[in-house]
Order: sequence, then C-alpha cells, then structure tokens
Amino acid sequence: MNIKISADSTCDLSPELVERYHVGIVPLYIVREGKSLLDGVDITPDEIYDHVANGGSICSTAAVSVYDYEGFFRKELESADAVVHFHISSDMSACYQNACIAANEVGNVYPVDTRNLSTGIGLLVLEAAELAQKGMFTAQEIQQQMEQRRELLDVSFLVEQLGYLRKGGRCSSVAALGANMFSLRPCIQVKDGEMGVGKKYRGASRKCLLQYVRERLEGRDNIDTHRIFITESGGFTPEEVAEVAAAVRSYQPFEEVLHTRAGCTVSSHCGPRTLGILYFCTK
Repeated sequence: MNIKISADSTCDLSPELVERYHVGIVPLYIVREGKSLLDGVDITPDEIYDHVANGGSICSTAAVSVYDYEGFFRKELESADAVVHFHISSDMSACYQNACIAANEVGNVYPVDTRNLSTGIGLLVLEAAELAQKGMFTAQEIQQQMEQRRELLDVSFLVEQLGYLRKGGRCSSVAALGANMFSLRPCIQVKDGEMGVGKKYRGASRKCLLQYVRERLEGRDNIDTHRIFITESGGFTPEEVAEVAAAVRSYQPFEEVLHTRAGCTVSSHCGPRTLGILYFCTK
C-alpha cells in the first residue's frame, strides 16, 4: 500500500527533511496588513520581522481552508492509495477541523490532530514516514499509532522577545507576566494541546539558553534518545546554535540531533531569537 505522509507548514521541517522523507506540505496563511500570504511561499520569517521592525503591525495567521485541503488531498491521491496528514493542535487552529471535513469529502485521508506545534509535529511526521516506508501498516494504523505517540512529546521553547506573543494573544498566560516581562525569558511549554508559561529565566541570553537545556535534559531517564530537534526562529549565530547542540549531546546520548528554522506561522507568534528543544519521552 502506497501511503503518503503530509503535514501543514507548521511542522517546521527543513526542506532537506521534507525531501528525504517525501513529505507533502500544505502552507497556512500569514495575514500582513490585511493581505493573505502563503507561509514559506509568499513570505519568509525574516520578512515578517522586517515588517514589524519598520513599524508594521504583528502579522496574524489563518487556517488552511476546506477547499485548499480538498485540492491537496485529491492531488496526492493521484499517486498514493491513502494520505495521513498532520496538523497543528486543534486548540490553536481550525486546520484539523477543516481537514476532517475535506477528508470526509475526498476519502482515504486520515487526519492527525497532533495536539502540538512546530517540530513537535515534525517528530510525529518523521516517525509516520518511517512506518509508511516499511510498508507493514495501513494508513489507519499509522494514524492510530501517532495519536498514541503524541502523548509522549516534550515540547518547549525559550522566548526572548515577548512582544510578539503578547500582542498576538496566542498564549494568554504571557499577559500575566505584567510590567516586568521585558526582563524575563519564559519557557513556553505545550501541554494538553495548548501553550502555557513554565519556568521564567532571567539574565543574559547564552546563560538562559544553556540553563534551559540543562534543566530539560540533565539526569532524566525517561527520554527517548533516538532523535531531538533544536528549532529556532532566527536571529541566532551559528556559534550559539552549535553551543546549544553541544550541550544537548552532553546531557543525553541522542542518536540524531536535528537543527531546523521555524517557519512563518510559528515565527509570527513568537518573534526572533526563540529556541526550543523537542523530543519524545519514553513514558
């Protein structure tokens, strides 16, 4: 059975990973000053940051439409027997709801509500692609396995510039940080399909990043060390990313440490210099 694995652009997989695993991508919409643009097609994260830095308003995002999903699924089914498609958490977007409507219309499409975002989605996508390549599972079995695996995701980000999150309103608990928010670097965690504020760090960026990595990984015996993502929204030097990667490897023996740049959907909400480590737990 030829099963196509696909995802919304919110999965934040690099072009190299998309090509290697033959993943189909459906872009969300970025709304800039009333104009709808396709994530990663018509606009880049750096263009969003430049727009805001030059006095423009924070961009918003819009879900993929039922019409768009129907067209995408029909196109994929021309060369596949079934499609398993991954979405950003249904608590964050209408994408999953719209895809379910389209899937019912098209048939042989199995939507997965990842209850997550960014490469939390990407981790599920890569595992699903590996299962599909083995040819031992039906599309429905892959869907069901990934709905179980999503419960083991550990997804968090350290945010440096809170203005984007605060103005965008996607993480309501950010507003509770109050007047001192500019001196804080909060850890944003995904739990039960929603974003919330975890530990709040203070100090220089490098110090906070390395402390964040240490506290997420050091001494833990419940981490799946097969694969981890370091995903960042831009603004970091290669040296900074390399130092984070070295810290990650020093705390856990990961077989694969992948670095990706977040796309427009995630970046428009978190702003530049946001970095997260994303992985599976074993229990």
